[in-house]
Amino acid sequence: MEGCPVSPNDNTLHTDFHIFHSCWVGVIQICSLDSLISKQSQPPLQSGRILSLSPFRRGQGDGDKVSYCIFVCWAFTIFSRQHLTAAMWKIPRRFSLSDPLEDVETWGESVDKVLSCKAGQIAFREFLKSEYSEENILFWLACEDYKKIKTVPEMISSANRIYSEFVQTEAPKQINIDCGTRENITKNISQPTLTSFDTAQKLIYSLMARDCYPRFLKSDIYQGLLRRTDSR
Repeated sequence: MEGCPVSPNDNTLHTDFHIFHSCWVGVIQICSLDSLISKQSQPPLQSGRILSLSPFRRGQGDGDKVSYCIFVCWAFTIFSRQHLTAAMWKIPRRFSLSDPLEDVETWGESVDKVLSCKAGQIAFREFLKSEYSEENILFWLACEDYKKIKTVPEMISSANRIYSEFVQTEAPKQINIDCGTRENITKNISQPTLTSFDTAQKLIYSLMARDCYPRFLKSDIYQGLLRRTDSR
């Protein structure tokens, strides 16, 4: 729900562990390589001399090298955790840096601007998922694809799939429409047309535009994308 605090889940901690682990592996490799080079460049040990395996005591300046590596490791871990957490909880996970986000600012003009591009659909779907109403945009998108169908067999198959998934009572992703509209679709589903779901689609569109869209504009998802665009 909007406004509820969120905290990193196991995936965030798992990511942080791998970042920290990778950095420490790098430190160990640097120390091991430096130790090997030092051994090859040093003269043979004299009898009675004690061999030290500690990388901090091989020679002047070695301790500074390792300390610097450890500091870099720590700083990188803290920095990465902060930015990965923000990316995971404020920006949709399905976005990548290659996604076209140039039109993000225009999404604030109308819900049509959001639904007219792929990136907007993905962002809006992520928001609706957080409000447990993802079925609205999924139904709307399914109707958009349905109206592009060219053959009768494909139309019949798609109509039945949309009906069983979104319209019929107790459907897995049942949409919120009035009883009259639901009954009318049910009565004619055996002989569907390309306009069979038009009334229901308009109702869902109106619901998203009136109720969901204003909250989307205030959400961390949209605001995070705006900040990303501004920082480019």
